[in-house]
Amino acid sequence: MRYIDAVQAIVTAAWYDREPTTAQLAAIEREMPAITADIEWLDAVITTLDRTPTELDTRRIRRARRRALDARRDLANHSAPDAEVGA
Repeated sequence: MRYIDAVQAIVTAAWYDREPTTAQLAAIEREMPAITADIEWLDAVITTLDRTPTELDTRRIRRARRRALDARRDLANHSAPDAEVGA
C-alpha cells in the first residue's frame, strides 16, 4: 500500500484564502450602512411573501427601499473621490 503525503503548499492556505487585510476590513466597514439597509429591505419584502401586503407592509417596504437607495447613494458619493485618486 502506498501512502500519499500532503504537499505543504496545498495544506497551507493560499494568499487569497487568508484573513481579510486591514484595507478590506475598512472597505467592509464603509459599506456596512448599505449592507444593513439592504438586509432591512429584504426582510420587509420577505415578510410579505406568504400574504397579501397591508398598507403598513407597503409603507415599511417603501421606507426600507428608500433607506437602501439613500445608503447606496451615500456610498457611491463617498467612493467617487477615491476612484479618481487611483485613476
